[in-house]
Amino acid sequence: MLPEEAREYLGDWYDIAGPALGITDPGDRHPDPQGVCEGLVAAVRRLARRDWPLVLLIDDAHWADQETLYWLATFAERLADLSVLVVVARRPGEISGTGARHLDAVAAAADRPVTTLSALTPDAAAGLTRATLGENADAAFCREVWAVTAGNPYETVELLAKVQDSELEPVEAHAGALRDLNRSARGGGLVARLEELGIDATRFAWAAAILGTGITVDLVARLATLRPEDAARCAERLRTARILTAPDPSATSGTQPADLEFVHPLIATAVYNSIPDALRRAMHGIAARIVTDSGRGAAAAARHLLEVHPDDDEELVWQLREAAREHLAVGAPDAARRCLERALEEPPRPEVHAHVLYELGSATFLTAPARTIGHLRTALGMPGLDGSRRVDAVIRLSQALLHNDQMEEAVRTVEAEAARLEPGPARLRLQAVQFMWEGIHAGETLSPGRSERLARLAATCTGRDNSERALLILRGFDAMMRGENAEEVVEVCDRALVNGRLAPGLGWTDSEWGVELLLMLASSYAYTDRLDRAESLFSEALHAYDTAGWGGGHLVLAHAYVGLAHRRRGRLEAAESSLRESLRLAERVGRGLPLYWTATCNLVDTLLARGHVDEAWATAERHGFTPPYPSTIVLPDPRSVRGRLLLAAGRTKEGINELEAAEKAAAARGHHHPVHVFAASDLARALATEDPARAARLAVDVRRHAERLGTDTAIGEALRVAAALETGQRAVRLAAQAVTYLEASPCQYEHAAARVEYGVLARSVPDLERGLALARSCGADGLVERARAALEAGAGLR
Repeated sequence: MLPEEAREYLGDWYDIAGPALGITDPGDRHPDPQGVCEGLVAAVRRLARRDWPLVLLIDDAHWADQETLYWLATFAERLADLSVLVVVARRPGEISGTGARHLDAVAAAADRPVTTLSALTPDAAAGLTRATLGENADAAFCREVWAVTAGNPYETVELLAKVQDSELEPVEAHAGALRDLNRSARGGGLVARLEELGIDATRFAWAAAILGTGITVDLVARLATLRPEDAARCAERLRTARILTAPDPSATSGTQPADLEFVHPLIATAVYNSIPDALRRAMHGIAARIVTDSGRGAAAAARHLLEVHPDDDEELVWQLREAAREHLAVGAPDAARRCLERALEEPPRPEVHAHVLYELGSATFLTAPARTIGHLRTALGMPGLDGSRRVDAVIRLSQALLHNDQMEEAVRTVEAEAARLEPGPARLRLQAVQFMWEGIHAGETLSPGRSERLARLAATCTGRDNSERALLILRGFDAMMRGENAEEVVEVCDRALVNGRLAPGLGWTDSEWGVELLLMLASSYAYTDRLDRAESLFSEALHAYDTAGWGGGHLVLAHAYVGLAHRRRGRLEAAESSLRESLRLAERVGRGLPLYWTATCNLVDTLLARGHVDEAWATAERHGFTPPYPSTIVLPDPRSVRGRLLLAAGRTKEGINELEAAEKAAAARGHHHPVHVFAASDLARALATEDPARAARLAVDVRRHAERLGTDTAIGEALRVAAALETGQRAVRLAAQAVTYLEASPCQYEHAAARVEYGVLARSVPDLERGLALARSCGADGLVERARAALEAGAGLR
């Protein structure tokens, strides 16, 4: 395709998958490897729909890199709706670890048994012999061909080619010559045959084996130090000897034109292994320079640099670091990791050693956070990592600790580094990160006076830089979780914006602060009845990650929080759709992570709001929505949701216990937001008959916290709880007040529930009909049934 055709073909994936395909230069940012993988999947899916049926052949898959195998495993899972046949061949025992797991996943995706290829039978060897040499090949000769090669297809083909070249008649009298001919096709026999072609041809073959791919006569001549005309003669001699051949046009890369390739990988391996070890390493070093000088880039040269013997070479370290940067730019962190690990073996100069470790820690961050922790800790303990890069390393280390479920260590890490610094932007940034990790920690212990210290620090911030904006966001989130006045929360959050928008450097795909901070900002708006602002931010996140190709955890959270916004707004069917997509993506990222809990918790809560109790229970069971709970904050509170689920499922005692635990945990942290942590509201309803005095006290506390927060939703919900504990006209009056508040709220499901409850208490047909219409628009099937049943009962309605 021409560049403009490729751009149109790939659409939004062009800038993401294009660099990995080699058809466009990478941008400044490191793409998310998951996004690159999804972009490549999309590219082949579009090809399969345009030119079908499509057959994709992958031979020698055991030699593929990790990124390719991950893509292959991902693509294999998506074949159900495509006219595509994927045929993968691998040699058993040649690969282990992550690569083997990817290939096992490919095999598991097959809808038919995996076939293990067997050797040729005597009859098959005879058929191949006669097809090659003619039908006059006698049975004894054919039998000896099979015996000599043990039915190995490659050796059989090579042996028959040599029989043709030697013009040997295929009769029993000549069968004894087959063993000597076969020995020359492999191992030492192949090497001896190569040496017979002369020293120049041997050097040419060695150089071709070192290059491996993209073998051109010009590059080989430079590596083997041959004159062009001598190199051309050697190439022809090796072609005649069936060691090299012209490449298959369908298998060559447009970015690496090739004149030659080895007839078979086994020949290439035999030739490569015949090169003396010291010479082989030296030739790789020369090859790296030749490949770089040819304009193929540091990443193409890296495979040679990895083979060079460590020798305290400063330039080699620089080249490997440059290759790692190129790999990261196309979404290949595993390849970058290999380059940087090899750079450490050189080793680097003392002044750059810590920087190489930092870059290695960054390369492994998305794929192996535990490994990142070790690299960054070592880097920070060495001289050379100073200024903003040291601060970056500390924050990246704290993020890795967080992802590795070492929350307290993450907090201590940034706290200790902040204490070392003088007041200024760097220290403020670290303090903000410390407050952020403490703010999302779900444990029941908090550092004394944290909220007060955060409030004092945020009070000095005007939002002049991103560190101050981060502190304002953190203060707003903390105040929201504590149930402070909503207007004040919104005022603090608004100060963190620039003209109502996210500041440059503080966007969803900016790496300096991470996604957690912006989710706190949007959640603060969501739980202060500013759903328009929350929805705008969540939708912006989803669009940003789709456009940038950021998959994995980022996309999981984006879909989950879009679902949360739909749930708060009362669009329950849309919420369920977003949350199911979030959970589908979360399954690929990994169970047990905070983002998995976020998707599951919100889906269970949404299904309960819809009245689908059995489905909510099945979802909770299937996805492990049971204690122990994650170490990070999840919105809404998972204990409260679990308690509500148990009550709905008729497990009242267990539900009450869970809600009591939720209320206790929230109180220990000072979290008194009555909508986020609704345990007290549900507990009051559950205890109405068993312990009415305690239920009444809980209802009073809920209303007090709601009035302190001051949102229509919180006050309306508190009035619904109070109404549920009363009877007669007092219950009717409280229900009417709840309707008034919730009618002004942006949360339509809660309004529908209040309208139906009031209609039942007041026996009001208009209110029941209005509640029924609202419930239908929300997709709240349980409310619909309740309203319809009350209307159909009819007795006493007005």
